[in-house]
Amino acid sequence: MAGERLVDEAFDDGFTQYVKESRPALRRAAFVLVGDWFEADDLVQRTLIAVYRRWAGLDRRDGLYGYTRTVMVRQFISERRGHRWSRELIQDPLPEPDPAPEDAARVGDRLLLLAALAGLAPRQRSLVFLRYWEDLSIEETARTLGCSQATVRSSTSRTLRILRDRLGELYADRGRELR
Repeated sequence: MAGERLVDEAFDDGFTQYVKESRPALRRAAFVLVGDWFEADDLVQRTLIAVYRRWAGLDRRDGLYGYTRTVMVRQFISERRGHRWSRELIQDPLPEPDPAPEDAARVGDRLLLLAALAGLAPRQRSLVFLRYWEDLSIEETARTLGCSQATVRSSTSRTLRILRDRLGELYADRGRELR
């Protein structure tokens, strides 16, 4: 029994250290995917639970963050398709503090971009996240999403076209509101 306890503590310590090191980056990445800090925290938690379940069999020398990111992206896509569980929907947005005056323009642009990203399908949003936020190659993105490189290229092109159109509409709407 005592020997088993030492193994479990060592196992937990390695995982605990990994969580301490990777959680901030995972949380930022999750926010890009879901667009909400509370949902990002939930996604990171579910991702880390899934990684913990496989912790004993994982190669922890290289690519552990990449593996965790892949788990997170696939979990995000799966949940948005409704395979796992239904999501609670908040009807009114939560109040946010007012931004500092000098940051107001950047915040406005960021909100428009997040609104455009929120309108994308989960797989499209994952493509933008992997290619432009995580700066993965086409090959790495294809491997993460489990599709061909040609699919990544064509889907990325189509998704960027959709984003350009939506951002144009959002900026036009913003201009009308300012008048």
